[in-house]
Amino acid sequence: MARKSKGVSRRVKKSTTTAKKKRTAHKSARGLKKRSERKRPYSRTAASASSKSGAVAIKSPAQRGSFRPPSAYEVVLHNFDLAASKLDLSEELKQLIKTPDRELRVELPIRMDDGKLQTFIGYRVQHNNARGPNKGGIRYHPEVDLDEVRALASLMTWKTAIADVPFGGAKGGIAVDPGQLSMNELERLTRTFTTNIDCIIGPSEDIPAPDVNTNAQVMSWLMDQYSRRHGHSPAVVTGKPLELGGSEGREEATGRGVAYILREAAKLYDHDMKKLSVALQGFGNVGSHTARILSTEFGAKVVAVSDVKGGVYNPRGIRYDDAVEHEKTSGSIVGLRGAAKISNEELLELKCDVLIPAAMGNQLRGDNADRVKAKLIVEAANGPTTFEADEIFAAKKIPVIPDILSNAGGVTVSYFEWAQNLQQFRWEYKRVVAELEKVMVTSFAAVMATAEKYKVSPRIGAYILAVDRVARATNLRGI
Repeated sequence: MARKSKGVSRRVKKSTTTAKKKRTAHKSARGLKKRSERKRPYSRTAASASSKSGAVAIKSPAQRGSFRPPSAYEVVLHNFDLAASKLDLSEELKQLIKTPDRELRVELPIRMDDGKLQTFIGYRVQHNNARGPNKGGIRYHPEVDLDEVRALASLMTWKTAIADVPFGGAKGGIAVDPGQLSMNELERLTRTFTTNIDCIIGPSEDIPAPDVNTNAQVMSWLMDQYSRRHGHSPAVVTGKPLELGGSEGREEATGRGVAYILREAAKLYDHDMKKLSVALQGFGNVGSHTARILSTEFGAKVVAVSDVKGGVYNPRGIRYDDAVEHEKTSGSIVGLRGAAKISNEELLELKCDVLIPAAMGNQLRGDNADRVKAKLIVEAANGPTTFEADEIFAAKKIPVIPDILSNAGGVTVSYFEWAQNLQQFRWEYKRVVAELEKVMVTSFAAVMATAEKYKVSPRIGAYILAVDRVARATNLRGI
Protein backbone atom coordinates (compact mmCIF):
# COMPACT_ATOMS: atom_id res chain seq x y z
CA MET A 1 0.00 0.00 0.00
CA ALA A 2 1.16 3.53 -0.67
CA ARG A 3 3.00 4.87 2.37
CA LYS A 4 1.02 7.38 4.32
CA SER A 5 2.64 10.65 5.34
CA LYS A 6 4.29 10.63 8.75
CA GLY A 7 2.41 12.05 11.68
CA VAL A 8 -0.70 11.06 13.54
CA SER A 9 -3.93 11.27 11.55
CA ARG A 10 -6.63 13.26 13.20
CA ARG A 11 -10.24 12.65 12.25
CA VAL A 12 -12.56 15.44 12.97
CA LYS A 13 -16.25 16.05 12.92
CA LYS A 14 -17.60 18.46 10.39
CA SER A 15 -17.77 21.90 11.89
CA THR A 16 -20.89 23.94 11.99
CA THR A 17 -21.33 25.42 8.57
CA THR A 18 -21.44 29.16 8.20
CA ALA A 19 -24.90 30.50 7.66
CA LYS A 20 -25.57 31.13 4.03
CA LYS A 21 -25.41 34.73 2.95
CA LYS A 22 -28.51 36.43 1.74
CA ARG A 23 -28.27 37.34 -1.89
CA THR A 24 -29.02 40.83 -3.00
CA ALA A 25 -31.75 41.15 -5.59
CA HIS A 26 -30.54 42.47 -8.93
CA LYS A 27 -32.47 44.05 -11.74
CA SER A 28 -32.71 41.93 -14.90
CA ALA A 29 -31.01 43.04 -18.10
CA ARG A 30 -33.20 44.32 -20.93
CA GLY A 31 -34.58 41.39 -22.89
CA LEU A 32 -34.18 38.94 -20.01
CA LYS A 33 -37.21 37.70 -18.12
CA LYS A 34 -37.35 38.09 -14.38
CA ARG A 35 -36.49 34.94 -12.46
CA SER A 36 -39.82 35.03 -10.70
CA GLU A 37 -41.53 34.72 -14.08
CA ARG A 38 -39.31 31.87 -15.20
CA LYS A 39 -39.39 29.53 -12.24
CA ARG A 40 -40.84 26.16 -13.03
CA PRO A 41 -40.36 22.57 -11.88
CA TYR A 42 -37.90 20.28 -13.57
CA SER A 43 -38.84 19.26 -17.07
CA ARG A 44 -40.29 15.77 -17.26
CA THR A 45 -37.63 14.65 -19.70
CA ALA A 46 -34.75 15.80 -17.56
CA ALA A 47 -36.33 14.68 -14.33
CA SER A 48 -36.96 11.17 -15.56
CA ALA A 49 -33.64 10.73 -17.31
CA SER A 50 -31.55 8.20 -15.43
CA SER A 51 -28.08 6.96 -16.23
CA LYS A 52 -27.65 3.35 -17.30
CA SER A 53 -24.35 3.40 -15.44
CA GLY A 54 -26.09 3.75 -12.10
CA ALA A 55 -26.62 7.48 -11.65
CA VAL A 56 -29.32 8.52 -9.22
CA ALA A 57 -32.58 9.54 -10.91
CA ILE A 58 -33.63 13.12 -10.29
CA LYS A 59 -36.73 13.76 -8.24
CA SER A 60 -39.03 16.70 -8.72
CA PRO A 61 -39.27 19.34 -6.01
CA ALA A 62 -42.61 17.85 -4.96
CA GLN A 63 -40.95 14.46 -4.51
CA ARG A 64 -37.92 15.93 -2.74
CA GLY A 65 -39.78 18.31 -0.47
CA SER A 66 -37.66 21.41 0.06
CA PHE A 67 -34.79 21.47 -2.42
CA ARG A 68 -31.34 20.71 -1.02
CA PRO A 69 -28.44 20.29 -3.42
CA PRO A 70 -26.00 17.49 -2.61
CA SER A 71 -22.87 18.46 -0.72
CA ALA A 72 -19.58 18.87 -2.54
CA TYR A 73 -18.26 15.61 -1.15
CA GLU A 74 -21.44 13.72 -2.04
CA VAL A 75 -20.99 14.84 -5.65
CA VAL A 76 -17.38 13.67 -5.75
CA LEU A 77 -18.22 10.28 -4.24
CA HIS A 78 -21.13 9.84 -6.65
CA ASN A 79 -18.87 10.42 -9.64
CA PHE A 80 -16.16 8.19 -8.19
CA ASP A 81 -18.61 5.34 -7.70
CA LEU A 82 -19.89 5.62 -11.28
CA ALA A 83 -16.33 5.52 -12.60
CA ALA A 84 -15.13 2.77 -10.28
CA SER A 85 -18.07 0.57 -11.32
CA LYS A 86 -16.62 0.52 -14.85
CA LEU A 87 -13.22 -0.74 -13.65
CA ASP A 88 -12.42 -4.23 -12.41
CA LEU A 89 -11.38 -3.10 -8.94
CA SER A 90 -11.93 -4.96 -5.69
CA GLU A 91 -14.22 -3.36 -3.13
CA GLU A 92 -11.27 -3.10 -0.75
CA LEU A 93 -9.21 -1.17 -3.30
CA LYS A 94 -12.11 1.15 -4.10
CA GLN A 95 -12.55 1.97 -0.43
CA LEU A 96 -8.83 2.49 0.04
CA ILE A 97 -8.29 4.97 -2.78
CA LYS A 98 -11.40 7.06 -2.19
CA THR A 99 -10.89 7.50 1.56
CA PRO A 100 -8.72 10.47 2.65
CA ASP A 101 -5.33 9.57 4.11
CA ARG A 102 -5.45 12.31 6.75
CA GLU A 103 -7.76 15.11 7.88
CA LEU A 104 -6.42 17.85 10.13
CA ARG A 105 -8.47 20.55 11.90
CA VAL A 106 -6.60 23.32 13.65
CA GLU A 107 -7.60 26.18 15.94
CA LEU A 108 -6.06 29.53 15.04
CA PRO A 109 -6.15 32.20 17.79
CA ILE A 110 -5.16 35.59 16.35
CA ARG A 111 -4.56 38.88 18.15
CA MET A 112 -6.40 41.46 16.06
CA ASP A 113 -5.21 45.01 15.42
CA ASP A 114 -7.60 46.33 18.10
CA GLY A 115 -6.04 44.04 20.69
CA LYS A 116 -8.92 41.56 20.85
CA LEU A 117 -8.33 37.82 20.48
CA GLN A 118 -10.28 36.09 17.71
CA THR A 119 -10.21 32.40 16.90
CA PHE A 120 -10.51 30.91 13.42
CA ILE A 121 -10.69 27.28 12.27
CA GLY A 122 -8.42 25.88 9.57
CA TYR A 123 -8.23 22.56 7.73
CA ARG A 124 -5.78 20.51 5.72
CA VAL A 125 -6.92 17.25 4.11
CA GLN A 126 -4.50 14.89 2.39
CA HIS A 127 -6.49 12.56 0.19
CA ASN A 128 -4.09 10.18 -1.55
CA ASN A 129 -0.30 10.05 -2.03
CA ALA A 130 0.03 6.90 -4.15
CA ARG A 131 1.37 8.86 -7.16
CA GLY A 132 3.55 11.35 -5.29
CA PRO A 133 3.53 14.01 -2.57
CA ASN A 134 0.22 15.65 -1.84
CA LYS A 135 -0.56 18.86 -3.73
CA GLY A 136 -3.38 21.38 -3.39
CA GLY A 137 -4.37 24.94 -2.72
CA ILE A 138 -5.40 26.84 0.39
CA ARG A 139 -8.54 28.97 0.31
CA TYR A 140 -9.75 31.68 2.68
CA HIS A 141 -13.54 31.88 2.65
CA PRO A 142 -16.32 32.15 5.27
CA GLU A 143 -17.98 28.94 4.09
CA VAL A 144 -14.90 26.72 4.25
CA ASP A 145 -15.64 23.53 6.18
CA LEU A 146 -14.30 20.00 6.39
CA ASP A 147 -16.76 18.58 3.85
CA GLU A 148 -15.73 21.13 1.22
CA VAL A 149 -12.01 20.69 1.86
CA ARG A 150 -12.35 16.92 1.77
CA ALA A 151 -14.13 17.14 -1.60
CA LEU A 152 -11.52 19.51 -3.04
CA ALA A 153 -8.67 17.28 -1.86
CA SER A 154 -10.28 14.33 -3.61
CA LEU A 155 -10.68 16.37 -6.81
CA MET A 156 -6.95 17.18 -6.67
CA THR A 157 -6.09 13.48 -6.58
CA TRP A 158 -8.06 12.87 -9.76
CA LYS A 159 -6.87 16.11 -11.39
CA THR A 160 -3.17 15.38 -10.91
CA ALA A 161 -3.71 11.85 -12.22
CA ILE A 162 -5.42 13.16 -15.38
CA ALA A 163 -2.62 15.67 -16.02
CA ASP A 164 -0.18 12.84 -15.24
CA VAL A 165 1.96 14.95 -12.93
CA PRO A 166 3.66 13.12 -10.01
CA PHE A 167 1.45 14.36 -7.20
CA GLY A 168 -1.35 13.19 -4.98
CA GLY A 169 -4.27 15.32 -3.83
CA ALA A 170 -4.66 17.67 -0.88
CA LYS A 171 -6.49 20.86 -0.01
CA GLY A 172 -6.66 23.34 2.82
CA GLY A 173 -8.60 26.33 3.98
CA ILE A 174 -9.56 28.70 6.76
CA ALA A 175 -13.12 29.74 7.54
CA VAL A 176 -12.60 33.50 7.30
CA ASP A 177 -13.62 36.50 5.22
CA PRO A 178 -10.21 37.95 4.31
CA GLY A 179 -11.85 41.18 3.21
CA GLN A 180 -12.56 41.91 6.90
CA LEU A 181 -8.90 41.54 7.90
CA SER A 182 -6.05 44.03 7.62
CA MET A 183 -2.83 42.95 5.90
CA ASN A 184 -1.16 42.54 9.28
CA GLU A 185 -4.02 40.36 10.55
CA LEU A 186 -3.95 38.30 7.36
CA GLU A 187 -0.22 37.74 7.73
CA ARG A 188 -0.56 36.68 11.38
CA LEU A 189 -3.36 34.29 10.43
CA THR A 190 -1.31 32.76 7.63
CA ARG A 191 1.77 32.31 9.79
CA THR A 192 -0.24 30.73 12.63
CA PHE A 193 -1.92 28.36 10.17
CA THR A 194 1.48 27.42 8.70
CA THR A 195 2.89 26.67 12.15
CA ASN A 196 -0.10 24.46 12.94
CA ILE A 197 0.15 22.38 9.75
CA ASP A 198 3.97 22.44 9.66
CA CYS A 199 4.20 18.80 10.75
CA ILE A 200 2.39 17.50 7.67
CA ILE A 201 3.67 19.73 4.83
CA GLY A 202 7.01 19.81 3.04
CA PRO A 203 8.59 19.70 -0.45
CA SER A 204 8.37 15.91 -0.60
CA GLU A 205 5.24 15.49 1.52
CA ASP A 206 2.57 18.14 0.87
CA ILE A 207 2.95 21.31 -1.23
CA PRO A 208 0.27 24.03 -0.79
CA ALA A 209 -0.64 26.63 -3.44
CA PRO A 210 -3.02 29.59 -3.86
CA ASP A 211 -6.75 29.08 -4.17
CA VAL A 212 -9.84 31.23 -3.57
CA ASN A 213 -8.87 34.52 -1.82
CA THR A 214 -5.20 33.58 -1.49
CA ASN A 215 -2.35 34.72 -3.71
CA ALA A 216 1.41 35.00 -4.18
CA GLN A 217 1.77 37.17 -1.07
CA VAL A 218 0.03 34.59 1.12
CA MET A 219 2.33 31.90 -0.32
CA SER A 220 5.33 34.11 0.48
CA TRP A 221 4.34 34.27 4.15
CA LEU A 222 3.71 30.53 4.22
CA MET A 223 7.10 29.75 2.66
CA ASP A 224 8.90 32.13 5.02
CA GLN A 225 7.23 30.72 8.12
CA TYR A 226 8.02 27.14 7.10
CA SER A 227 11.61 28.10 6.21
CA ARG A 228 12.20 29.55 9.69
CA ARG A 229 12.16 26.01 11.06
CA HIS A 230 13.45 24.00 8.09
CA GLY A 231 15.87 26.30 6.28
CA HIS A 232 15.22 28.04 2.96
CA SER A 233 12.50 25.90 1.34
CA PRO A 234 11.02 27.48 -1.81
CA ALA A 235 9.67 24.09 -2.97
CA VAL A 236 7.28 23.88 0.01
CA VAL A 237 4.70 26.02 -1.84
CA THR A 238 3.94 26.99 -5.42
CA GLY A 239 2.33 30.13 -6.78
CA LYS A 240 5.05 32.30 -5.25
CA PRO A 241 6.34 35.62 -6.63
CA LEU A 242 9.13 35.30 -9.18
CA GLU A 243 11.51 36.95 -6.71
CA LEU A 244 11.07 34.03 -4.29
CA GLY A 245 11.30 31.19 -6.80
CA GLY A 246 7.94 31.37 -8.52
CA SER A 247 7.48 30.26 -12.11
CA GLU A 248 6.83 32.32 -15.20
CA GLY A 249 3.26 31.78 -16.34
CA ARG A 250 1.96 30.43 -13.01
CA GLU A 251 -0.56 33.23 -12.35
CA GLU A 252 -2.33 32.74 -15.69
CA ALA A 253 -1.88 28.97 -15.82
CA THR A 254 -5.37 27.84 -14.82
CA GLY A 255 -7.07 30.32 -17.15
CA ARG A 256 -4.74 29.45 -20.02
CA GLY A 257 -5.42 25.77 -19.46
CA VAL A 258 -9.18 26.41 -19.63
CA ALA A 259 -8.70 28.25 -22.91
CA TYR A 260 -6.72 25.35 -24.39
CA ILE A 261 -9.40 22.88 -23.33
CA LEU A 262 -12.16 25.02 -24.85
CA ARG A 263 -10.20 25.20 -28.09
CA GLU A 264 -9.89 21.40 -28.20
CA ALA A 265 -13.58 20.94 -27.29
CA ALA A 266 -14.57 23.39 -30.03
CA LYS A 267 -12.75 21.21 -32.55
CA LEU A 268 -14.42 18.06 -31.24
CA TYR A 269 -17.95 19.50 -31.25
CA ASP A 270 -17.54 21.42 -34.54
CA HIS A 271 -17.57 24.98 -33.21
CA ASP A 272 -15.64 27.86 -34.76
CA MET A 273 -13.63 29.52 -31.96
CA LYS A 274 -13.86 32.91 -33.64
CA LYS A 275 -17.66 32.71 -33.72
CA LEU A 276 -18.20 31.54 -30.16
CA SER A 277 -20.09 33.67 -27.63
CA VAL A 278 -18.85 32.97 -24.11
CA ALA A 279 -20.46 33.75 -20.73
CA LEU A 280 -17.99 33.67 -17.85
CA GLN A 281 -19.17 33.48 -14.24
CA GLY A 282 -16.30 34.78 -12.15
CA PHE A 283 -13.71 37.46 -12.92
CA GLY A 284 -11.04 36.61 -10.40
CA ASN A 285 -7.65 35.16 -11.28
CA VAL A 286 -9.02 32.24 -13.29
CA GLY A 287 -11.94 34.02 -14.94
CA SER A 288 -10.05 37.16 -15.92
CA HIS A 289 -7.15 35.30 -17.50
CA THR A 290 -9.55 32.97 -19.29
CA ALA A 291 -11.43 35.98 -20.69
CA ARG A 292 -8.20 37.67 -21.77
CA ILE A 293 -6.77 34.67 -23.57
CA LEU A 294 -10.04 33.66 -25.24
CA SER A 295 -10.71 37.18 -26.56
CA THR A 296 -7.21 38.41 -27.43
CA GLU A 297 -5.51 35.19 -28.56
CA PHE A 298 -8.29 32.88 -29.75
CA GLY A 299 -10.79 35.41 -31.11
CA ALA A 300 -13.82 34.28 -29.09
CA LYS A 301 -16.43 36.85 -28.03
CA VAL A 302 -16.90 37.17 -24.27
CA VAL A 303 -20.48 38.48 -23.85
CA ALA A 304 -20.86 38.28 -20.05
CA VAL A 305 -18.66 38.32 -16.95
CA SER A 306 -19.43 38.60 -13.24
CA ASP A 307 -17.98 38.87 -9.77
CA VAL A 308 -19.39 38.46 -6.27
CA LYS A 309 -21.47 41.66 -6.62
CA GLY A 310 -23.13 40.71 -9.91
CA GLY A 311 -22.47 40.62 -13.62
CA VAL A 312 -22.65 42.51 -16.90
CA TYR A 313 -23.88 41.46 -20.34
CA ASN A 314 -23.29 42.81 -23.83
CA PRO A 315 -24.27 40.57 -26.77
CA ARG A 316 -21.81 42.50 -28.99
CA GLY A 317 -18.93 41.52 -26.71
CA ILE A 318 -17.06 42.92 -23.71
CA ARG A 319 -13.58 44.38 -24.19
CA TYR A 320 -11.18 42.81 -21.71
CA ASP A 321 -9.16 45.98 -21.12
CA ASP A 322 -12.31 47.99 -20.41
CA ALA A 323 -13.53 45.39 -17.92
CA VAL A 324 -10.22 45.27 -16.06
CA GLU A 325 -9.92 49.05 -15.90
CA HIS A 326 -13.49 49.44 -14.62
CA GLU A 327 -12.96 46.79 -11.96
CA LYS A 328 -9.76 48.47 -10.77
CA THR A 329 -11.40 51.87 -10.41
CA SER A 330 -14.78 50.80 -9.01
CA GLY A 331 -13.98 47.57 -7.18
CA SER A 332 -16.47 45.53 -9.21
CA ILE A 333 -17.30 44.59 -12.76
CA VAL A 334 -20.86 45.84 -12.16
CA GLY A 335 -21.57 49.18 -13.84
CA LEU A 336 -19.32 48.62 -16.85
CA ARG A 337 -20.25 51.17 -19.48
CA GLY A 338 -22.20 49.80 -22.44
CA ALA A 339 -23.17 46.57 -20.68
CA ALA A 340 -26.43 45.64 -18.97
CA LYS A 341 -26.45 44.66 -15.33
CA ILE A 342 -27.39 41.05 -14.59
CA SER A 343 -27.17 38.74 -11.59
CA ASN A 344 -24.85 35.75 -11.33
CA GLU A 345 -27.89 33.49 -11.61
CA GLU A 346 -29.04 35.20 -14.81
CA LEU A 347 -25.58 34.86 -16.32
CA LEU A 348 -25.81 31.08 -16.00
CA GLU A 349 -29.06 31.13 -18.01
CA LEU A 350 -27.97 33.41 -20.87
CA LYS A 351 -28.35 32.30 -24.44
CA CYS A 352 -24.74 31.73 -25.52
CA ASP A 353 -22.51 29.15 -27.14
CA VAL A 354 -20.25 28.44 -24.16
CA LEU A 355 -20.82 28.78 -20.41
CA ILE A 356 -17.73 28.83 -18.18
CA PRO A 357 -18.45 28.71 -14.43
CA ALA A 358 -15.24 30.10 -12.92
CA ALA A 359 -16.39 31.09 -9.44
CA MET A 360 -17.47 28.82 -6.57
CA GLY A 361 -18.87 25.30 -6.43
CA ASN A 362 -22.50 24.14 -6.66
CA GLN A 363 -23.55 26.78 -9.19
CA LEU A 364 -25.27 24.44 -11.65
CA ARG A 365 -27.79 22.37 -9.73
CA GLY A 366 -30.99 20.40 -10.11
CA ASP A 367 -33.05 23.54 -9.56
CA ASN A 368 -31.53 25.66 -12.34
CA ALA A 369 -29.85 23.35 -14.87
CA ASP A 370 -32.97 23.04 -17.01
CA ARG A 371 -32.80 26.78 -17.71
CA VAL A 372 -29.22 26.73 -19.05
CA LYS A 373 -29.17 27.58 -22.76
CA ALA A 374 -25.47 27.20 -23.55
CA LYS A 375 -24.41 24.64 -26.16
CA LEU A 376 -21.24 23.68 -24.27
CA ILE A 377 -20.11 23.99 -20.64
CA VAL A 378 -16.43 24.15 -19.67
CA GLU A 379 -15.85 24.08 -15.90
CA ALA A 380 -13.13 26.41 -14.64
CA ALA A 381 -14.25 26.37 -10.98
CA ASN A 382 -13.91 23.34 -8.72
CA GLY A 383 -17.12 21.36 -8.40
CA PRO A 384 -19.53 23.85 -10.01
CA THR A 385 -21.97 21.15 -11.24
CA THR A 386 -23.93 18.64 -9.16
CA PHE A 387 -24.72 15.15 -10.43
CA GLU A 388 -28.38 16.15 -10.68
CA ALA A 389 -27.45 18.93 -13.09
CA ASP A 390 -25.29 16.48 -15.04
CA GLU A 391 -28.36 14.31 -15.60
CA ILE A 392 -30.31 17.28 -16.93
CA PHE A 393 -27.48 18.36 -19.24
CA ALA A 394 -27.21 14.82 -20.57
CA ALA A 395 -30.93 14.84 -21.37
CA LYS A 396 -30.54 18.20 -23.11
CA LYS A 397 -27.41 16.95 -24.94
CA ILE A 398 -25.22 19.74 -23.55
CA PRO A 399 -21.61 18.48 -23.25
CA VAL A 400 -19.86 19.31 -19.98
CA ILE A 401 -16.06 19.38 -19.88
CA PRO A 402 -15.26 18.54 -16.24
CA ASP A 403 -13.24 20.61 -13.79
CA ILE A 404 -10.67 17.89 -13.14
CA LEU A 405 -9.64 18.21 -16.78
CA SER A 406 -10.31 21.81 -17.77
CA ASN A 407 -8.77 23.59 -14.77
CA ALA A 408 -5.74 21.32 -14.44
CA GLY A 409 -3.48 24.01 -15.90
CA GLY A 410 -2.83 25.46 -12.45
CA VAL A 411 -1.48 22.28 -10.89
CA THR A 412 0.46 21.52 -14.07
CA VAL A 413 2.44 24.77 -13.90
CA SER A 414 2.72 24.29 -10.13
CA TYR A 415 4.52 21.06 -10.97
CA PHE A 416 6.82 23.02 -13.27
CA GLU A 417 7.51 25.52 -10.46
CA TRP A 418 8.19 22.75 -7.94
CA ALA A 419 10.59 21.04 -10.36
CA GLN A 420 12.40 24.33 -10.99
CA ASN A 421 12.77 24.89 -7.24
CA LEU A 422 14.21 21.42 -6.69
CA GLN A 423 16.63 21.83 -9.61
CA GLN A 424 17.40 25.47 -8.76
CA PHE A 425 16.88 26.29 -12.42
CA ARG A 426 14.47 28.70 -14.13
CA TRP A 427 12.36 28.07 -17.22
CA GLU A 428 11.54 30.80 -19.71
CA TYR A 429 7.89 31.81 -20.21
CA LYS A 430 7.75 30.32 -23.72
CA ARG A 431 8.83 26.93 -22.40
CA VAL A 432 6.23 27.00 -19.61
CA VAL A 433 3.43 27.83 -22.07
CA ALA A 434 4.56 25.21 -24.59
CA GLU A 435 4.80 22.48 -21.96
CA LEU A 436 1.42 23.45 -20.50
CA GLU A 437 -0.26 23.28 -23.89
CA LYS A 438 1.24 19.84 -24.49
CA VAL A 439 -0.11 18.52 -21.18
CA MET A 440 -3.61 19.99 -21.67
CA VAL A 441 -3.98 18.72 -25.24
CA THR A 442 -2.72 15.25 -24.31
CA SER A 443 -5.00 15.10 -21.26
CA PHE A 444 -8.05 16.16 -23.28
CA ALA A 445 -7.41 13.46 -25.85
CA ALA A 446 -6.94 10.81 -23.15
CA VAL A 447 -10.18 11.75 -21.36
CA MET A 448 -12.24 11.81 -24.54
CA ALA A 449 -10.79 8.49 -25.68
CA THR A 450 -11.71 6.96 -22.30
CA ALA A 451 -15.22 8.41 -22.47
CA GLU A 452 -15.67 6.96 -25.94
CA LYS A 453 -14.29 3.56 -24.91
CA TYR A 454 -16.70 3.22 -21.99
CA LYS A 455 -19.60 5.09 -23.64
CA VAL A 456 -19.89 7.57 -20.79
CA SER A 457 -19.88 11.35 -20.38
CA PRO A 458 -16.60 13.32 -20.44
CA ARG A 459 -16.84 13.70 -16.65
CA ILE A 460 -17.13 10.00 -15.94
CA GLY A 461 -14.50 9.34 -18.60
CA ALA A 462 -12.15 11.68 -16.72
CA TYR A 463 -12.87 9.93 -13.44
CA ILE A 464 -12.32 6.48 -14.99
CA LEU A 465 -8.95 7.59 -16.36
CA ALA A 466 -7.90 9.11 -13.03
CA VAL A 467 -9.16 6.29 -10.79
CA ASP A 468 -7.44 3.71 -12.99
CA ARG A 469 -4.09 5.53 -12.77
CA VAL A 470 -4.31 5.89 -9.00
CA ALA A 471 -5.38 2.25 -8.59
CA ARG A 472 -2.45 1.05 -10.72
CA ALA A 473 0.02 3.10 -8.68
CA THR A 474 -1.45 1.75 -5.45
CA ASN A 475 -1.17 -1.85 -6.63
CA LEU A 476 2.39 -1.36 -7.84
CA ARG A 477 3.50 0.09 -4.51
CA GLY A 478 1.83 -2.78 -2.68
CA ILE A 479 -1.20 -3.07 -0.45
